[in-house]
Amino acid sequence: MDDCIFCKIVRGEVPSKKVYEDDEVLGFEDIRPLAPVHFMLVPKKHIPSLADAAADDAGVLGRMLTLSGKLAREQGSPDGYRTIINSGRIGRQDVMHLHMHVIGGPEPLGAMMPKSNV
Repeated sequence: MDDCIFCKIVRGEVPSKKVYEDDEVLGFEDIRPLAPVHFMLVPKKHIPSLADAAADDAGVLGRMLTLSGKLAREQGSPDGYRTIINSGRIGRQDVMHLHMHVIGGPEPLGAMMPKSNV
């Protein structure tokens, strides 16, 4: 995708602070971090959203998930972390290139969702 910001980051046209790179996945720090550790993992292949992922994307999706723990620990979140993948308009996806936020740090994160009485 020529105008996709994450594709431009993958191609090196837009600078980023990389935390990881291999043939399929790029990891880089979020420009507006929500916690001391906040980076993104993106497939180098342009996949608009998780809802658009196909069966042949399972390998890269699994790679992103398995990398998340190793990289979270390396970046300073040794006791856990949160992963978030927003999909589509309802999921509040802002960039239409599948991406996983990995968020953590040395202290516990706040509640992600309000507790239900159900």
